[in-house]
Parts: sequence; C-alpha cells; structure tokens
Amino acid sequence: MIFDDFLQHPHPFLSGLCESHLRMLAKKAAHVHFPAGARVIHEGSPAEHFYLIQREKVGLQAHSAGHAVPIQSIGSGEVLGWSWLFPPYCWHFDAVAEEDTDAIAFPAAQVREDCETDKTYGYALMKQVAGLLSHRLQATRMKLVQAHKG
Repeated sequence: MIFDDFLQHPHPFLSGLCESHLRMLAKKAAHVHFPAGARVIHEGSPAEHFYLIQREKVGLQAHSAGHAVPIQSIGSGEVLGWSWLFPPYCWHFDAVAEEDTDAIAFPAAQVREDCETDKTYGYALMKQVAGLLSHRLQATRMKLVQAHKG
C-alpha cells in the first residue's frame, strides 16, 4: 500500500503532514515511471497531476525563439508541479525525464476537491506548496544574482 511507503520512506514534501492527511493523499496516489526522454508535462496543457519524484530526475524547460531552454532539474525527494493548485491549472513549463524516473502521481482535481472539503487538510497542503514555491523562488533569485555577477 502506498500509505506504508509514505511512512517507511517519507518524501520530504510529506514531512509535517499528520497521519490522517497522509492517508487522504495515499488514497489518491499512483506509482508512475517515465523512461529517459519522456515528456512528463507540456507547457500550456492542463495540470492534471502533480508528482513526488522518488528516483532520478526531470528537467524543466521553457521555450525561447523555438529552442528549449533548461530552467531547473527536479530530482529525488522533490516535487514536480504546483500549477495544479492555482487557476487556470495549466503548466508553465515543459518537463522531460532526464533519466529513467520513478514518481508518485496525484490527480489534481481530486486533491483540490479534498482540500475544499477538509479545510485543515487544504491548509496543510497549501503550507507545503508555499514552502516549495518559496524555495524555488529563492533558487531562481540566486541564479539571477549569479548571472548578473558573471
């Protein structure tokens, strides 16, 4: 059962969630595998899932003048996707598996519905996503500072 995986091999995104919230998430979770080179998400498409990366990594890419521009690699222990939580629920980047990658996928609409039904659960997940966004914004800020120095 995925809940047992959550307890035996805790993913950093899940730290701080109480057992009842972990159980709610586990009911929606599915193990997925992406072979190297597979497109995991496509910019502009509906953000129907989010992923906890368990093994290996995916690369985020933006497009400029018809070329893919690497933005960031999301690896083991990290989360792929936050667009599922904010309207219009569309991806802002492409993500491609850089290596054979294993993850846990969650259906966004069902998780959002659970968040609306159970406000405590919704608040707990929102805090986790807010922490993720803060971390990613700080990483982007540091890249911009370094680029400006160079």
